[in-house]
Amino acid sequence: MFYRPHDGHGLPHNPFGAIVTPRPIGWIATRSADGAENLAPYSFFNAVAYAPPQVMFASVSAKQDRGDTKDSVANIRETGVFCVNIVEYAARDRMNETSGPWPRETDEFVHADVPRADCETIACSRVAGAPASLECRMTQIVPLKGRANFAVFGEVTGIHMRDDCLIDGIFDITRFQPLSRLGYRDYARITEVFTLKRPGE
Repeated sequence: MFYRPHDGHGLPHNPFGAIVTPRPIGWIATRSADGAENLAPYSFFNAVAYAPPQVMFASVSAKQDRGDTKDSVANIRETGVFCVNIVEYAARDRMNETSGPWPRETDEFVHADVPRADCETIACSRVAGAPASLECRMTQIVPLKGRANFAVFGEVTGIHMRDDCLIDGIFDITRFQPLSRLGYRDYARITEVFTLKRPGE
């Protein structure tokens, strides 16, 4: 099968999200200028550079009470900071609960009973007990083609790692089974890891 996206795919559901998989999930915590907290998952998320460490996530829809975007991007526009929390399998239900189209004033930490802690380098909350959290200062917000599509880039200014995930100096993802996004309503967890040595190493 071949199709051009602007012509449509003719399938019951859009296959694009099922093709580009698995995708890590960034559980993005933000705080508005007036102190309102927000927590929401984004599967268009990844690390993009080592030195300095940088990450990005993309928001691809809007809410009526936020104009051209959603709470996360709107808050980052105001404050310039955000925290990316890594999602483990054990937190799947709470993560999913924070994905709803809740009103602007909803604090998803409270709504989904997610424990919070203060960040160290930015004025923002993080998910307490997450396998890892990345405190970030926004470097740029890039409007993407299409309605309500924005890519947010940030420099990582602080990194939290849960002690039980550090084994012999290695951040061991098998200790917490990272959750990843597939297509449709599907998710996966990583339970097996193997190593490949690059040529020339």
